[in-house]
Amino acid sequence: MHNWHATILGPPHSVHENRIYSLKIYCGESYPDAPPTVQFVSRINLPSVNPQNGKVEPSRLGCLAQWRRSYSLETVLTELRREMATIGRKLPQPAEGTSF
Repeated sequence: MHNWHATILGPPHSVHENRIYSLKIYCGESYPDAPPTVQFVSRINLPSVNPQNGKVEPSRLGCLAQWRRSYSLETVLTELRREMATIGRKLPQPAEGTSF
């Protein structure tokens, strides 16, 4: 099972509140020794996400940049949601329902 689909519910008290974000996750042959590849399907404006294709840039998300075998997909999704609630809390967002 290499390909996964995930959902993040936008955190309250942010521009993401009441939004549902869809993501694709790919776990390669080296997972969990190597981090997964994560890509938003839903359009989003976050510092760790490439605005052209929705891919999460590993160097810009702490848990991917400093990956440990003990981390899980939940770790990645939780950190992305935390970014939505902090750094990306007030960033202008693309229209709801748009996709990459």
